Amino acid sequence: MGFREDFLWGGATAANQCEGGFNQGGRGLANVDVIPTGPDRRSIISGKKKMLNFEEGYFYPAKEAIDMYHHYKEDIALFGEMGFKTYRLSIAWSRIFPKGDELEPNEDGLKFYEDLFKECHKYGIEPLVTITHFDCPMHLIKKYGGWRNRKLIDFYKRLCRVLFTRYKGLVKYWLTFNEINMILHAPFLGAGLYFEEGENEEQVKYQAAHHELVASAEATKIAHEIDPENQVGCMLAAASYYPYSCRPEDVWEGKKKDRENYFFIDVQSKGAYPAYALKELARKGIEVEMTNEDLEVLKNHTVDFISFSYYASRVAAAEDSDVEKTAGNLFPTVKNPYLQSSQWGWQIDPLGLRITMNDLYDRYQKPLFIVENGLGAVDIPDESGYVEDDYRIEYLAAHIQAMKDAVEEDGVDLLGYTSWGCIDLVSAGTGEMKKRYGFIYVDRDNEGNGTLKRTKKKSFNWYKKVIASNGEDLSNES
Repeated sequence: MGFREDFLWGGATAANQCEGGFNQGGRGLANVDVIPTGPDRRSIISGKKKMLNFEEGYFYPAKEAIDMYHHYKEDIALFGEMGFKTYRLSIAWSRIFPKGDELEPNEDGLKFYEDLFKECHKYGIEPLVTITHFDCPMHLIKKYGGWRNRKLIDFYKRLCRVLFTRYKGLVKYWLTFNEINMILHAPFLGAGLYFEEGENEEQVKYQAAHHELVASAEATKIAHEIDPENQVGCMLAAASYYPYSCRPEDVWEGKKKDRENYFFIDVQSKGAYPAYALKELARKGIEVEMTNEDLEVLKNHTVDFISFSYYASRVAAAEDSDVEKTAGNLFPTVKNPYLQSSQWGWQIDPLGLRITMNDLYDRYQKPLFIVENGLGAVDIPDESGYVEDDYRIEYLAAHIQAMKDAVEEDGVDLLGYTSWGCIDLVSAGTGEMKKRYGFIYVDRDNEGNGTLKRTKKKSFNWYKKVIASNGEDLSNES
């Protein structure tokens, strides 16, 4: 059986992690620009420490990133050489509407992405576009409070209408919000939220989440009206939770953790708030303001497919358990004694991908799309910039085999696979460059030094072979 003939192989990036050009082409300032590297990064991402402008003594990696703003033709040519069928990228909202609340878009920004999409099509690459990959114009945060304010739904709708109209025929695969569940763990990064002392943070986060969920449904509605060919997906930071033991309390904790993540996708895919979520919100005293019109648009405009990121599985234990935690990503998990970890403490679990795929497909019965998966590692290039990254090949091969098993043996409907950071870029979690994911090495370090020269790693030709064989040849032989 194998993968479908039209399987969409490719790679994924995000504007704020690769584009740069933060003040060029009429682009406005965004939340993602003012998140620095260093010890304060986590508290800023989580909305605990307020940083709304550039400050002395900090390094802001998103300002230039890997400067894809000026290098996109070179980069897309390399993606074309690998045989990409699709390239997942995101729109920088403040490149289209610099402040976010203007009535008319910025033509320079629209033209930039139009040229980029046309460059993709030159190589037979279908763009897969994330409308909001954590970007929120800074003006919308300062004036309206970010996604806590209902007015952002209308600003987002305006953005979507412009995008769907301008790029009709150029883009047909869209994602509304990247990793929408990250609003709970990284609210400033995910929704432009920061908190004043004594504020009910859970109330603010779930109200903002509601606004994003309504905006997502509105986007789906507009996309289908403007072009019935459009396919719109949601996007989840996914990984099923294993109970730490067969102790019922651990199993129940795993169920609760899964539901915390699935809540968003339940709404986007099924069209209503699930009963468990309504009960949990009531228990916490959280009153989400929602109108009848909100409920109607959620019900009638569900997503066409479920996209998700997967890097590692997670483990849940009851609160009274004495367990060791991992470094994890933006939120830690209980350490799994049966798994090896990456250099950043992420637990490597290919079978966990198959388990997660089955959980998602069983739950939603809609096509899946793996839009992020990869290994962040320190790459040591030789004097010519070449990296022999067998560890990355090993990781990716095992995960592709697992997703193949889910398709062939379990009957999961899978549209495509875009590995994360197909070209080295700035890490979302740490802001580092040394945490590399790409098939293409970029000469740039954590302090912003380097020539930005692009060099193919060993994994470049390996992935080219994987795509050419439609996932049949995963061997690490030339």
